Amino acid sequence: MTVEDCYQLGYIVKPHGLKGEVQVLLDVDFPEEYRTLESVFVQQGQQLVPFFISAISLNADKAIMSFEDTDTLEMAQALKGAALYLPLSTLPEREEGDFYFHELVGLDLIDANNNDSLVGVVENVFEAGPQTLLSVKHTTEKEILIPLVDELIKVIDKENNQLHMFIPAGLVDVFLED
Repeated sequence: MTVEDCYQLGYIVKPHGLKGEVQVLLDVDFPEEYRTLESVFVQQGQQLVPFFISAISLNADKAIMSFEDTDTLEMAQALKGAALYLPLSTLPEREEGDFYFHELVGLDLIDANNNDSLVGVVENVFEAGPQTLLSVKHTTEKEILIPLVDELIKVIDKENNQLHMFIPAGLVDVFLED
Protein backbone atom coordinates (compact mmCIF):
# COMPACT_ATOMS: atom_id res chain seq x y z
CA MET A 1 0.00 0.00 0.00
CA THR A 2 1.36 3.42 -0.95
CA VAL A 3 0.38 6.93 0.14
CA GLU A 4 -1.05 7.52 -3.36
CA ASP A 5 -3.50 4.65 -2.77
CA CYS A 6 -4.68 6.16 0.51
CA TYR A 7 -6.17 9.22 2.14
CA GLN A 8 -4.97 10.75 5.37
CA LEU A 9 -7.28 10.00 8.27
CA GLY A 10 -5.38 12.17 10.74
CA TYR A 11 -2.28 11.99 12.84
CA ILE A 12 -1.06 10.90 16.26
CA VAL A 13 -0.86 13.90 18.55
CA LYS A 14 0.75 12.33 21.62
CA PRO A 15 0.77 9.31 23.92
CA HIS A 16 -2.19 8.93 26.25
CA GLY A 17 -1.53 7.26 29.56
CA LEU A 18 1.17 4.73 30.32
CA LYS A 19 -0.12 1.64 28.47
CA GLY A 20 0.70 2.56 24.86
CA GLU A 21 -2.50 4.39 23.97
CA VAL A 22 -2.28 7.42 21.67
CA GLN A 23 -4.35 10.54 21.13
CA VAL A 24 -5.31 10.97 17.47
CA LEU A 25 -6.63 14.03 15.68
CA LEU A 26 -9.07 12.91 12.98
CA ASP A 27 -8.96 15.20 9.95
CA VAL A 28 -12.25 14.04 8.42
CA ASP A 29 -15.71 15.51 7.94
CA PHE A 30 -17.57 12.90 9.99
CA PRO A 31 -15.34 11.37 12.71
CA GLU A 32 -18.19 9.20 14.03
CA GLU A 33 -18.01 7.14 10.81
CA TYR A 34 -14.66 5.81 12.03
CA ARG A 35 -15.88 4.55 15.41
CA THR A 36 -15.51 0.89 14.40
CA LEU A 37 -12.10 1.01 12.70
CA GLU A 38 -10.20 -2.24 12.90
CA SER A 39 -6.89 -1.07 11.46
CA VAL A 40 -5.00 1.89 10.01
CA PHE A 41 -1.76 2.45 8.15
CA VAL A 42 0.79 4.43 10.15
CA GLN A 43 3.41 6.31 8.16
CA GLN A 44 6.88 5.42 9.38
CA GLY A 45 9.49 7.10 7.22
CA GLN A 46 8.41 6.54 3.62
CA GLN A 47 6.47 3.37 4.40
CA LEU A 48 2.91 2.71 5.51
CA VAL A 49 2.80 0.08 8.23
CA PRO A 50 -0.50 -1.62 9.17
CA PHE A 51 -1.50 -1.27 12.82
CA PHE A 52 -4.45 -3.20 14.25
CA ILE A 53 -6.69 -1.28 16.63
CA SER A 54 -7.68 -3.05 19.84
CA ALA A 55 -9.76 -0.15 21.23
CA ILE A 56 -10.96 3.26 20.08
CA SER A 57 -12.81 6.00 21.93
CA LEU A 58 -14.09 9.07 20.05
CA ASN A 59 -14.72 12.59 21.33
CA ALA A 60 -15.56 15.03 18.50
CA ASP A 61 -12.54 15.05 16.15
CA LYS A 62 -10.19 13.41 18.66
CA ALA A 63 -9.79 9.75 19.43
CA ILE A 64 -7.90 7.64 21.92
CA MET A 65 -6.59 4.51 20.19
CA SER A 66 -4.94 1.39 21.47
CA PHE A 67 -2.94 -0.64 18.97
CA GLU A 68 -2.20 -4.34 19.27
CA ASP A 69 1.44 -4.90 20.27
CA THR A 70 1.87 -1.26 21.39
CA ASP A 71 1.63 -1.41 25.15
CA THR A 72 4.21 0.95 26.66
CA LEU A 73 4.59 4.69 26.91
CA GLU A 74 7.88 4.44 25.01
CA MET A 75 6.24 2.64 22.09
CA ALA A 76 3.46 5.24 21.95
CA GLN A 77 5.98 8.10 22.16
CA ALA A 78 7.75 6.73 19.09
CA LEU A 79 4.50 7.15 17.11
CA LYS A 80 4.00 10.81 18.04
CA GLY A 81 3.39 12.95 14.95
CA ALA A 82 2.89 9.98 12.62
CA ALA A 83 0.20 10.32 9.94
CA LEU A 84 -2.59 7.75 9.78
CA TYR A 85 -3.95 6.54 6.45
CA LEU A 86 -6.75 4.40 5.09
CA PRO A 87 -7.17 3.00 1.55
CA LEU A 88 -9.10 5.22 -0.88
CA SER A 89 -11.47 2.29 -1.40
CA THR A 90 -12.78 2.75 2.17
CA LEU A 91 -13.95 6.33 1.66
CA PRO A 92 -17.66 6.73 2.38
CA GLU A 93 -19.82 7.38 -0.67
CA ARG A 94 -20.60 11.04 -1.29
CA GLU A 95 -23.95 12.50 -2.21
CA GLU A 96 -24.52 13.76 -5.75
CA GLY A 97 -22.55 16.98 -6.28
CA ASP A 98 -20.21 16.41 -3.32
CA PHE A 99 -16.54 15.54 -3.86
CA TYR A 100 -13.32 14.67 -2.12
CA PHE A 101 -10.35 16.99 -2.61
CA HIS A 102 -8.19 14.23 -4.11
CA GLU A 103 -10.77 13.81 -6.90
CA LEU A 104 -9.97 17.32 -8.18
CA VAL A 105 -6.24 16.65 -8.67
CA GLY A 106 -5.47 16.17 -12.35
CA LEU A 107 -8.62 17.88 -13.62
CA ASP A 108 -8.39 20.63 -16.24
CA LEU A 109 -9.49 23.93 -14.69
CA ILE A 110 -11.85 25.77 -17.02
CA ASP A 111 -12.75 29.46 -16.47
CA ALA A 112 -16.52 29.77 -16.94
CA ASN A 113 -16.18 33.59 -16.82
CA ASN A 114 -13.73 33.66 -19.74
CA ASN A 115 -15.39 31.78 -22.63
CA ASP A 116 -14.71 28.41 -20.98
CA SER A 117 -10.97 28.81 -21.54
CA LEU A 118 -8.44 26.36 -20.15
CA VAL A 119 -6.55 27.82 -17.18
CA GLY A 120 -4.39 24.81 -16.35
CA VAL A 121 -4.33 21.52 -14.47
CA VAL A 122 -5.15 21.13 -10.76
CA GLU A 123 -1.99 19.80 -9.08
CA ASN A 124 -2.96 19.97 -5.42
CA VAL A 125 -5.69 21.00 -2.99
CA PHE A 126 -4.63 22.30 0.39
CA GLU A 127 -5.87 24.26 3.35
CA ALA A 128 -4.16 27.53 4.22
CA GLY A 129 -5.73 28.61 7.48
CA PRO A 130 -9.46 28.96 6.96
CA GLN A 131 -9.10 29.00 3.15
CA THR A 132 -8.98 25.96 0.87
CA LEU A 133 -6.91 26.57 -2.26
CA LEU A 134 -6.38 24.86 -5.59
CA SER A 135 -2.78 24.81 -6.77
CA VAL A 136 -3.02 24.95 -10.55
CA LYS A 137 -0.23 24.57 -13.09
CA HIS A 138 -1.17 27.28 -15.57
CA THR A 139 -0.76 26.70 -19.30
CA THR A 140 2.35 28.95 -19.03
CA GLU A 141 3.80 26.48 -16.47
CA LYS A 142 3.41 28.98 -13.59
CA GLU A 143 1.65 28.00 -10.38
CA ILE A 144 -1.54 29.88 -9.60
CA LEU A 145 -3.72 29.61 -6.52
CA ILE A 146 -7.50 29.66 -6.79
CA PRO A 147 -9.80 29.69 -3.74
CA LEU A 148 -11.96 26.58 -3.62
CA VAL A 149 -15.37 27.97 -2.73
CA ASP A 150 -18.63 26.17 -3.52
CA GLU A 151 -20.15 29.32 -5.00
CA LEU A 152 -17.35 29.52 -7.60
CA ILE A 153 -17.79 25.94 -8.83
CA LYS A 154 -20.01 25.68 -11.89
CA VAL A 155 -19.65 21.96 -12.51
CA ILE A 156 -17.25 19.08 -11.88
CA ASP A 157 -17.24 17.05 -15.08
CA LYS A 158 -15.40 13.85 -14.13
CA GLU A 159 -16.30 12.22 -17.45
CA ASN A 160 -14.36 14.89 -19.38
CA ASN A 161 -11.77 15.42 -16.63
CA GLN A 162 -12.76 19.08 -16.13
CA LEU A 163 -13.52 21.47 -13.28
CA HIS A 164 -15.51 24.49 -14.47
CA MET A 165 -15.28 27.48 -12.12
CA PHE A 166 -16.31 31.12 -12.12
CA ILE A 167 -12.82 32.54 -11.53
CA PRO A 168 -12.89 36.18 -10.34
CA ALA A 169 -11.74 38.64 -13.00
CA GLY A 170 -8.04 39.49 -12.74
CA LEU A 171 -7.16 36.72 -10.26
CA VAL A 172 -5.18 34.62 -12.75
CA ASP A 173 -3.41 37.74 -14.06
CA VAL A 174 -2.00 38.47 -10.58
CA PHE A 175 -0.01 35.22 -10.74
CA LEU A 176 1.12 35.71 -14.32
CA GLU A 177 2.73 39.13 -13.74
CA ASP A 178 6.52 39.11 -13.36
